[in-house]
Amino acid sequence: MAPKQLPAVLLATCATLLALAAPLLAGDPDMLQDFCVADYKSLDGPLRLNGFPCKRPENVTADDFFSAALAFPGNTGNPVGSMVTAANVEKLPGLNTLGVSLSRVDYAPWGVNPPHTHPRATEIIYVLEGSLDVGFVTTAGKLFARTVCKGELFVFPRGLVHYQKNNGGAPAMAISAFNSQLPGTQSLAVAMFGASPPVPTDVLARALQIDGGLVEAIKSKFPTK
Repeated sequence: MAPKQLPAVLLATCATLLALAAPLLAGDPDMLQDFCVADYKSLDGPLRLNGFPCKRPENVTADDFFSAALAFPGNTGNPVGSMVTAANVEKLPGLNTLGVSLSRVDYAPWGVNPPHTHPRATEIIYVLEGSLDVGFVTTAGKLFARTVCKGELFVFPRGLVHYQKNNGGAPAMAISAFNSQLPGTQSLAVAMFGASPPVPTDVLARALQIDGGLVEAIKSKFPTK
């Protein structure tokens, strides 16, 4: 093979490898069997996996694929006026390896689901009651925002900071779907001001360009766990 042909061959090889890897990078790994119901008891032992080990098939029942977790409204009597109820693999063992999950979000009047990210999933939200002001911010700092009314959808791309706000004086409710059995949620405020051990005050003061005393005052509203 002539030396000048080598870069083209390497480029083609890299493109092929990236194409083959794309399904693995897009979300949770594909399953290799009909189901793999999470065996929570196995977590008591020394084995640790990226996910959950499978129950033996003879121990699986229909209840492993059922949940009424989203049937009841969440308690929105908190400072932000919203409550997220998750139906993920930690609550519904039959979701293990299936790469999907849901959440119910209840909003008090004018309640907010504060800015947060889902590091492992894209989210699509469907408004069932009321209307929401929603938005996400790109890595370039651009805000995409609009109002989403009852019966409408909005997509939050994976990993980007986003929020929702009930824009009315009555309760609202939405269902969120994710392309991960455990999408993860990281609240920006909690990450900065409620981490354990805490993020140094001087770091936050300089990053946010505010006084250290104000940082401490905000930290007091987010007690560490």
